[in-house]
Amino acid sequence: MKHELQLIVSPEEATNIDSLKVIAAEQLFTAPSSISFLKILKRSVDARSRNIKINLKLEVYINEQPPASPSYKINYNNVASKPPVIIIGAGPAGLFAALQLIENGLKPIVIERGKDVKSRRRDLAAINKLGIVHPHSNYCFGEGGAGTYSDGKLYTRSIKRGDINKVLETFVAHGADESILIDAHPHIGTNKLPKIIEAIRQTIIDNGGEVHFNTHLIDFIIKNNAIKGVICNDLENDTTTDFIADSVILATGHSARDIFELLFSKTILIESKTFAMGVRVEHPQAFIDSVQYHCTANEVENKRHYLPAASYSWVQQVMGRGVYSFCMCPGGIIAPCATAPGEVVTNGWSPSKRNNPFANSGIVVTTEQMDLKDYEQYGALQGLRYQQALEQMAWKAGGQTQTAPAQRLMDFVTNKISDSLPDTSYQPGVKSAPLHTLLPESIGKRLQIGFKEFGNKMRGYLTNEAVIVGVESRTSSPVRIPRDKETLEHPQIKGLYPCGEGAGYAGGIVSAAIDGQKCAVAIKEAY
Repeated sequence: MKHELQLIVSPEEATNIDSLKVIAAEQLFTAPSSISFLKILKRSVDARSRNIKINLKLEVYINEQPPASPSYKINYNNVASKPPVIIIGAGPAGLFAALQLIENGLKPIVIERGKDVKSRRRDLAAINKLGIVHPHSNYCFGEGGAGTYSDGKLYTRSIKRGDINKVLETFVAHGADESILIDAHPHIGTNKLPKIIEAIRQTIIDNGGEVHFNTHLIDFIIKNNAIKGVICNDLENDTTTDFIADSVILATGHSARDIFELLFSKTILIESKTFAMGVRVEHPQAFIDSVQYHCTANEVENKRHYLPAASYSWVQQVMGRGVYSFCMCPGGIIAPCATAPGEVVTNGWSPSKRNNPFANSGIVVTTEQMDLKDYEQYGALQGLRYQQALEQMAWKAGGQTQTAPAQRLMDFVTNKISDSLPDTSYQPGVKSAPLHTLLPESIGKRLQIGFKEFGNKMRGYLTNEAVIVGVESRTSSPVRIPRDKETLEHPQIKGLYPCGEGAGYAGGIVSAAIDGQKCAVAIKEAY
């Protein structure tokens, strides 16, 4: 007989199957020996008090063997001879759109300006160690998109977007650990994502789809306000190729500025939208653990035998605007995510074990139209120009390399230039700079107040052992590419499907993947 149980147990008990069997047996009024199988369905940590508990949902079988474990794999039919659909971008939106198209009996042709996951590593090493930014292969561009080499968190705040479980199960089918189906805040890790992304690519190819790397979209083929294909530049051979199809999914991510420029130059409607700007703050992970797990520094190591690296999040209103944490990376690393020379951009990532000595998070402020008044002449690109200006400021303040401007946290709040800086995970290095004066007052002042207020809630957070690094500027796209709510097509260009984070319809791996699936379904319905 099968039972489902909700249990609240200690961290030690949660990691011991024998202990769970004893507790489950008591709940079910049976002997532990009668439990033939026990599976954790959901798991979350409740650390609101010193007495930390783990919430579990269990599936328990009594004197009965469970059914075979699902493989989560989908048996696709080959689509090599089916109608083609072009997908621009091999990030989560593009890859999951491709899988959904195959499931729907259409042939995806994925076009990616960057390199495959293995080849990207050399370009990431160049930006980390030499400060050299490859404009087509970096932390944002390349197979898998920004998420492949910048963390792999798999949760979304919106359950209305679509089938989250299908996305997670697809990752498991391609090699992810089944724990992502269980944990309240699932995470794959930058070290494990590349092999999973390679497996997704192989599924696309094995079932008749195409994937083209080092292939850069330079123009659209449009006739009578309908898409007929795209013109791309082969970056290795410097030759152009026409790809022909009646449907194009535009899933280029939040950093493909040249695509926004292309649409703007062709008077294809795009819109300026709000986004956020700020800094990345880094603390010792042991400090975050001690605060969140209500223990002393000496007790942290014992706690971490049973608990993951602790995280935090905060959001508050400061002077009428949202100030909030973004992409918090426990046991993580601050990464250089510029996509062009002459700019410094920070982001964060964590390996699967989250075992690095630092914890970092973006702390950002929502922009408003009044912030962009000096850029209004750029029309729909005004937010993009503002974003660029702050990234160029950070590049200059850091010494015109990928060295980033930085400041001790308390010094920033008290308007003091830091005489020295603590150790940091940011590999290109940091340079002391007065970020309290370099950031626009609309951002800097609100950050200062926000840090003070959060420091009152999380005791010890506001410390000079923490460092802020600038700038955190790619939280989302500063441009929205509009689309019809029903058909998901661009309102002017039939067959053009703006998609994912770059088009303004997603905010992370899972929501981008779901949006890719939605666009693929919309194309199938159009057929």
